[in-house]
Amino acid sequence: MAHLGWFKALFALLRPALPPSAAPPPTPVAEPFFEPIAGRYLHLMLQGAPHRLYVEEAGEGIPLILLHTAGSDGRQWRDLMNDAEVTRHFRCIAFDMPWHGKSSPPEGFLLGEYRLTTSAYTGMVMAVATALRLDRPVVMGCSIGGRIVLDLAAEHADSLRAVIGLQSSAFVAPYYDTAWLHHPEVHGGEVCAAIVSGLVGPTAPEAGRAETLWHYRQGGPGVFRGDLHFYKGEGDLRPKLARIDTGRCPVHLLTGDYDYSCRPEDTQATAAAIPGAEAVIMPGLGHFPMSENWPALRTYLLPVLERIRATC
Repeated sequence: MAHLGWFKALFALLRPALPPSAAPPPTPVAEPFFEPIAGRYLHLMLQGAPHRLYVEEAGEGIPLILLHTAGSDGRQWRDLMNDAEVTRHFRCIAFDMPWHGKSSPPEGFLLGEYRLTTSAYTGMVMAVATALRLDRPVVMGCSIGGRIVLDLAAEHADSLRAVIGLQSSAFVAPYYDTAWLHHPEVHGGEVCAAIVSGLVGPTAPEAGRAETLWHYRQGGPGVFRGDLHFYKGEGDLRPKLARIDTGRCPVHLLTGDYDYSCRPEDTQATAAAIPGAEAVIMPGLGHFPMSENWPALRTYLLPVLERIRATC
């Protein structure tokens, strides 16, 4: 496990060579400039305790809450929040969950263990929406974020315009020992990045792949494992799917086909259990489409956002 990343890279050499997605060369910076993303800290109560969440925003219009994957943070949405086609009509809001990125754990965290639950996750999203006074936001999440949007649609349909799930399914069977994600014999960040490295599409631009995995290398001790308590254990949402009314809260699911965590058939089974849900399988994309290959994802996402905007 200490050398998992090296072994997975070695085995990846055995697959047929695939041409990487075309990525434009880096544009030289003639003059210093700021990206149109503003970040600040939001103080609010979550589960009866004061928290300080780091929140980034860009754009204006329909509020669009963006939820990052397990063990990572809101930086995954950087390309989307810099895309004028999105921010022209949507107020994009990405926050780091407690324990993640620039959001610290709550006071006294050293006395307990971090474990994400369905009720805490849904409550957190709605608390942020309330604190920011958002009027029926759209919520889009990936992986664990793609899972929790299903619970939001079931429990808070009238408070939302729509939900979008990337790599979304109601349940994923555990397929590896999560104890290794926080173990004294391995480097936590290195093994977390190695675990997910095979979930990045093989045609992803190298810059997107590298940045996606770098976020995992920076995660706090035990945070990825705590998120997976929800994703691979407690958060089985299959019993709730029949309660989702897409007439009140439309459900859009977009899943890359290069994903053995949330497989295409998992997303399709989830969509089949929700009358009126839309599911699209995206060839060549992996588990982190917004950060590994934004240009490819946007071709599928922009039409969904346009349909949502047209019905508002």
